[in-house]
Amino acid sequence: MILYDLRCSQDHTFEAWFKDSSTYNQQAKRGDVECPVCSDTSVEKAIMAPRLSSATRKKGIVHDGPVPRTGPGKERASEVAREFLDAVGKIQKHVEENCEDVGDNFADEARAIHYGDAEERGIYGEATETEVENLVEEDIPVSRIPFKKRNLS
Repeated sequence: MILYDLRCSQDHTFEAWFKDSSTYNQQAKRGDVECPVCSDTSVEKAIMAPRLSSATRKKGIVHDGPVPRTGPGKERASEVAREFLDAVGKIQKHVEENCEDVGDNFADEARAIHYGDAEERGIYGEATETEVENLVEEDIPVSRIPFKKRNLS
């Protein structure tokens, strides 16, 4: 087993165990390695000194997900991270099933709905930091929720 320090494209850092470097490469290429903070799957190895785990010392324990850096609550932290990601997945599913995806037009569509120029309905999509700040300044209710990126292949 090998432990890697990883960093997502949003600059969040975390650790994850892998069977070997080949396993990491395969999982990262498939988009199966995701940031526990934002679910970003654009992940790369951070500069680190790899730590290896012997099978005898950790016999029967395999962990291919994020692991907290230090402290006595490593297992609990991993459990909480998994629960959080499960909850995010449920929220995402609910939003996708009950709201309209307006893509990059989120800010314009939210503004149109708010001012009565478009049909009132639940929407989701993408917006820049500036667009979100402008919506908030206009008292247009928006919420950020982390979405897992979907593989469309």
